[in-house]
Amino acid sequence: MTAIDLLLQKLPLIRQWIDMTLKANASYARPISYYGFQEIPKYFSQDILVSVKVVEVQKIPVPPLAQIGLNQLGDFENGDYAGITYLDTYFLLTQEAHKEALHFHELCHIVQWKCLGLDKFLMAYALGLLQNGYRNSPLEVMAYEYQMMFEKKIAPFNIEKQIVDKLTNNPI
Repeated sequence: MTAIDLLLQKLPLIRQWIDMTLKANASYARPISYYGFQEIPKYFSQDILVSVKVVEVQKIPVPPLAQIGLNQLGDFENGDYAGITYLDTYFLLTQEAHKEALHFHELCHIVQWKCLGLDKFLMAYALGLLQNGYRNSPLEVMAYEYQMMFEKKIAPFNIEKQIVDKLTNNPI
C-alpha cells in the first residue's frame, strides 16, 4: 500500500479526531479580536477575522497518528509546536498567545484550510511532511514566508488572495 493509499484510508479517523477536538474545546474558544492586535487586520479580511476561533492550551493537540496507523508521521506527532490549526480554529500555547506573528502564521493556515478544504488540506499537509519534514513542507514554507514578511513589516497586502493564487496555480 502506498503512502497516499494509507493516508486516504486513515482520513476518516483524522476527520473524526479533529471534530472531537474542536467540540471538546469549543467553550474555550475566543475571537481573535480578544487580543487587540493592530497589524493583523491590515492583512486579512474581516470575513476571516470574525470567523476564526482561538483556543489557548498548555499542550498543543496533535492527532494520535501512530495509534491510527500512520507511524511514518511520528516525528510530527511528537513535535514541539507553539500553535496548530484545524479548519477555522487554531490552538496556541498560552505562553505564546500574545505573539501577533504567531497568530498571523496560523491565520495563513486558516486560509489554506478554507481554500483546499479538509481532505485536500490534510493530504497535502501529510504528504508535505512525509516528503520534506515539518519545516520544509510546502504549506509550512508558505506560512513561514508570509510570517517573515509580516515580521519585517512589509507593507500590508491581500494575503488571502496571495495564498489562494499560490494554491490554485501551484497545486501542492
